[in-house]
Amino acid sequence: MKRIKLFFTYICILVFFTSCYTEVIEDTIVEQPQLSVNNLLEAYDLWYVDINQTKGFGETLFLQQAFTLSFIDGTIYANNNLVGIGEQGDGFGVSIANYEAYNMVLDVNHVLDGFSSFDIYTINSNTIELYNPATDTSYFLIGHQRATFDYNSLFYDNITYFLQEYDAWEKTYTSRLGAINEFDNENYLAFLETNNDSQFLSAQATNVTHVNTITWNFTGVYNIQDVAGTNTVKSLTLNYDFFDNDFFELSVINESNIALYHVKSRTTYEFQGVNYIPFLKTVTTNKAVLKTKEKEIIKKRKLKSKRVKNPRSSTRL
Repeated sequence: MKRIKLFFTYICILVFFTSCYTEVIEDTIVEQPQLSVNNLLEAYDLWYVDINQTKGFGETLFLQQAFTLSFIDGTIYANNNLVGIGEQGDGFGVSIANYEAYNMVLDVNHVLDGFSSFDIYTINSNTIELYNPATDTSYFLIGHQRATFDYNSLFYDNITYFLQEYDAWEKTYTSRLGAINEFDNENYLAFLETNNDSQFLSAQATNVTHVNTITWNFTGVYNIQDVAGTNTVKSLTLNYDFFDNDFFELSVINESNIALYHVKSRTTYEFQGVNYIPFLKTVTTNKAVLKTKEKEIIKKRKLKSKRVKNPRSSTRL
């Protein structure tokens, strides 16, 4: 009888532990589905090209020019100009290229520059890296939705490029208030993009029929700085090659008119843009500007810091 009791006790214990063991369910790691590369590119309406984060010593021209890019159904749109930004192409800008995206690779056929290919890396939830193995250079794009994108801040943060989007600026108004000064006689300004500095030209010409006929009297380098407490007024310095500097407060009246307040004389001048330059990969040949020889000028955004070596390396075979 004892043996039978012990046998049943043993069976009960065995069943108990067996049932306890079968209750344990191992955790299963379920990977979250990742966005396809096309869904990733189309996740944001606008990708701001953060030019100052660029790594590497090469260039991809359409990325060097663009303020924003958009990837829509195989077409790339870009905001290359500040004039009309936020309105042109419903805020997307102009069509510049076709693209194909697959396996985290972006192949681009630009309307002027032709073919280029990039590896795509996700940096965080709204930042991607476009690495061009051919130039060993990476560009970083920050995603934004069009409805909340701050076009005004983009405009004023890059206002030096706005001044370069017209062949010249014609003086249209001089205030009666203010002391007489030499700038009263200067009627045209031009702001140029050069390799090393931002160059300006000034002319005393009158009755000009076409900007290419202007004889430029003065040259120099210009500089734009922020003014404390405001983003819509900038400090503009005209550093003449052979004369004293002139200092102004620059404000934008609209997308074709600016006001310059001459600090020393307290005179306000207004200028109107002449010959708007729409940038795609715009190359302007401006004989009248330098009066020496034809010079090609390609608009490109400049880095505010020195270029750095790209730690990224190509993984392509």
